[in-house]
Amino acid sequence: MGKDYYKTLGISKGASEDDIKKAYRKQALKWHPDKNKSPAAEEKFKEIAEAYDVLSDPKKREIYDQYGEEGLKGGNGPSGDGPGNTFTYTFHGDPHATFATFFGGSNPFEMFFGRKTNGRDEEDMDVDGNDGFGNFPGFNMNGFPRDGPQRRKQDPPIIHELRVTLEEVFHGCTKRMKISRKRMNPDGRTMRTEDKILTIEIKRGWKEGTKITFPREGDESPNTIPADIVFVIKDKPHPHFRREGSNIIYPVKISLRQSLCGCSVTVSTIDGKTCNMKITDVIKPGMRRTMAGQGLPLPKNPEQRGDLVVEFDVNFPETLPSNAKDVLKRHLPT
Repeated sequence: MGKDYYKTLGISKGASEDDIKKAYRKQALKWHPDKNKSPAAEEKFKEIAEAYDVLSDPKKREIYDQYGEEGLKGGNGPSGDGPGNTFTYTFHGDPHATFATFFGGSNPFEMFFGRKTNGRDEEDMDVDGNDGFGNFPGFNMNGFPRDGPQRRKQDPPIIHELRVTLEEVFHGCTKRMKISRKRMNPDGRTMRTEDKILTIEIKRGWKEGTKITFPREGDESPNTIPADIVFVIKDKPHPHFRREGSNIIYPVKISLRQSLCGCSVTVSTIDGKTCNMKITDVIKPGMRRTMAGQGLPLPKNPEQRGDLVVEFDVNFPETLPSNAKDVLKRHLPT
């Protein structure tokens, strides 16, 4: 069973956008490790951030509601950007960044729990309603900073091509991509440049154009939400094959004599096997013969495979000697 993000935030599946924000605000303040010293706080805080990251985004929520966590993270949900493409979600893994983005500051937590309020200490604060925030200057009745995240816009996605071989698509593989991005220092004013390794699990059979999104991994700044980093699968040119969806096209060149008289060709498969294909019919240019089940794994059912399609290219001679023309004239139909 996948994660139940609604249960994590303590809301129902039909919750509104405001309900999701209020639930995150309540749970994040309750389980923030700076306040909650239980051993489970850090992991619970991360689960809450991931749940909010998914449910607060209409696209991710729609895919999650339909396919669950496995579909959201496994790439079974449609991307909406073209036939065959899939949307794959990976949580960025930094719940403190989600917290800071939500409350609009480098260390907003101390504003809530750094001092007593109305005679109540931090253990007695009610964070479920407006009363828990109304006494803090600079916050609106919904608990957001008046100049906070509601005015921040996210930078456009940063798109990178991720080149893969057909063998990597056939077997599946792991890619590790190093990115450099700007991050805010704890003082909330100065910046630093840091490197990060993003790990991408290439699933068997993924089609060209499949997108892998790492939310908010771009440059950070005080006034914008970091851009999503998006990798788009692109095929590397192959010396022998090309693909059409889950099918593999294997071009074979034959002579004019072979095309007219028949021939036997040796066909290689993507998994390194070879087999002989005997053709007795007349082979027309561009004719195809199919070897079922010898193509790439199907993206949604990797145990099944597409086909290997042998495509014939007839090599016509530039010239013919006169005696050959005479023979052909006598024997070929008009």
